[in-house]
Amino acid sequence: MLGILGLALCGLWTGTRADSGALLRLGMDVMNQVQNAMDESHILEKMAAEAGKKGPGTKPIKGITDVKVKDVLVPVITLSLVPEEGIFQCVSTGMTITGKSFIGGNMEIIVVFNITATDRLLKDEETGLPMFKSEGCEVILVNVKTNLPSNMAPKVVNKFVDSTLHKVLPGLLCPAIDAVLAYVNKKWANLNVPMPVGQMGTVKYSLTSIPTPTASYIQVDFSPEVQQKKGGAVKLADSGAALEFPGGYAEGSSQLLLSAAFLTAELALLQASLDVNIKKTKTGKLCSLTTETLANFIPEVAETYPKPKPLVVKIKINKPPKVTMKKGQSLMHFHGTLGMFAAKRRGKAPVSIFLLEFHFNLKIQFSVSKNRLQMATSMNSLLTLSRGSSSVGAFHEEDLTNFVTDFLREAYVPVVNDVLQVGLPLPDFLDMNYNLAELDVIEDALVLDLKLY
Repeated sequence: MLGILGLALCGLWTGTRADSGALLRLGMDVMNQVQNAMDESHILEKMAAEAGKKGPGTKPIKGITDVKVKDVLVPVITLSLVPEEGIFQCVSTGMTITGKSFIGGNMEIIVVFNITATDRLLKDEETGLPMFKSEGCEVILVNVKTNLPSNMAPKVVNKFVDSTLHKVLPGLLCPAIDAVLAYVNKKWANLNVPMPVGQMGTVKYSLTSIPTPTASYIQVDFSPEVQQKKGGAVKLADSGAALEFPGGYAEGSSQLLLSAAFLTAELALLQASLDVNIKKTKTGKLCSLTTETLANFIPEVAETYPKPKPLVVKIKINKPPKVTMKKGQSLMHFHGTLGMFAAKRRGKAPVSIFLLEFHFNLKIQFSVSKNRLQMATSMNSLLTLSRGSSSVGAFHEEDLTNFVTDFLREAYVPVVNDVLQVGLPLPDFLDMNYNLAELDVIEDALVLDLKLY
């Protein structure tokens, strides 16, 4: 269904191109799927069923009464891009028209024809969504066969065709193009509907005012809006450079590009969910989390706690995780604090041992599931570790580097991955299926190379 977009993203909108957080490039591979719209809407069959009914504005076919239309051929649709103008389309099909002849008896006309039109895009002022409209529709007769007697003069037959089909068919068939576009318009309805990111906020995709048709693809800029559930909108950081698709993709293929700044803004919605208290004394491959374990790195802990006490670890993320990307690698950066507390008997608050400030990053592995972008992370590097406060006196925090790194890997990364399972919503329009997309990390962006099968 995404191919229907090719009918629409043609340049009636004007303005200055914005630096957006997401770009869509549609090639002919996707646009040629417009065949699905006509098949799903069954519009030609509906038009044929209405052909014999009398109604306001309908023109009768002169010389034929009790008109019926049958045997509508499966339409073959050809699209071609017209740079800076739009999409030119040709629908090749045919049908059989039957009725009572002007010379008496039953008459049958087998017609093969092309419907041509230019499809342009308007903006629905009420909804702000794209609205498709065709113009310059023409019906070109390719072949006409009748069961008129062979002894009739060719001029009589030609005159009949000229005076009837040439005049009547456009009024009968061109509305089919408009009806298909109206059917397609409904496929845009979800584009500007806010989509949830867990329970913490929403993401809404809107089109900017400048779809740009070229000779081989149409580029569309999205303006994603990231909204906190309780709070204001999350602004995208200025990347300092306009997003651009890389080269190397097959001619006529289609891609969706998501900037690192946009992904960072979405992760801001999940920041509060990344603050955790970890009380397990045994996690993964880690040794038991007790004051005795800490004493191996900080001898002063043993003096304060001669009897081992279970540890409570409190991690707080102080600002939204930041996504950085370069060719082939994506990292998620965390800045926050890690507090170690000695657990007391039930009902007693844990006692702070020390507080560390950290900066670490995780490797990101991207995938798509159920039309949402999924991220799975793994420990990459603990970049900085500094002491914020301590109840056991001064110590060398660098002595804890390996211990903290192992703790983050075994105990905290699973928490992060659990939070990320909500997935980040992708643009929902025209029944697009992203699940077959191939993903590639480039400088400051993720590219989804869209595949239809």
